[in-house]
Amino acid sequence: MEKRHAGKVAVVTGGAHGIGRAFAVRLASEGADVAVVDINPATQTLDEIRTVGGRAVVFNRDISDPNEVAGLGEDVERAFGRCDILVNNAGIFPSCRFEDLDLAGWRRMMAVNLDSVFLVSKRFVPAMRERRWGRVINMASNSFGQVAPGLTHYIASKGGVIGFTRALASELGAEGITVNAIAPGFTRTEGTLAREPNFRGLTSEQLYGILAERQAIPRAPTPEDMAGVLSFLASSDADLITAQTFYVDGGLVRAS
Repeated sequence: MEKRHAGKVAVVTGGAHGIGRAFAVRLASEGADVAVVDINPATQTLDEIRTVGGRAVVFNRDISDPNEVAGLGEDVERAFGRCDILVNNAGIFPSCRFEDLDLAGWRRMMAVNLDSVFLVSKRFVPAMRERRWGRVINMASNSFGQVAPGLTHYIASKGGVIGFTRALASELGAEGITVNAIAPGFTRTEGTLAREPNFRGLTSEQLYGILAERQAIPRAPTPEDMAGVLSFLASSDADLITAQTFYVDGGLVRAS
């Protein structure tokens, strides 16, 4: 595989499972050194990166905690010297009726899905500005562009990510830093497969099928579908692309 990211250092949050693992492995396979960040163990990600001949270090951190993010920055710089490609992927995805949603649940969603994007970007962007080069890639969701009952708090958090992406891109574009977002559809991962039926009683397999029927490309997205877009956005091929949100959902939002 082409080493399009050789000499770069990537930080991938939420890299232990699913889309985050695919991101970390893809970047490593294309030459980047990767800091894999997750609150959970990331042994499988590390094993897969080693299998493709990549180099990575795992950091177990809660990136909704400002103190842990500060320590993460120091550890990444100690291990690799810098961060060139920041992938803000970590997130949670619980479904809940609005009437059953309490303030604690709302705040937890915002802390993990939105506050962490701010905190981690705040830690690594200043050094990118000094070097006048960087890539910030945030994970949004196609649910922002369609009707999705039971996800009030989730959609609000991802709408915040899209707004943050556009605003930060406007500040950083003249300094060689691009900021974009990827908005996946309901992706076939171990996490979505393990979910309990939602409040309407639908299993993940049923949801994959229902959504696929509404898509232009009638199949469930996979983590590998997202990884190709990420690799492009992180590369020099995307030098003039910023402030954009890329829907990778088989055309579902088009059909909604």
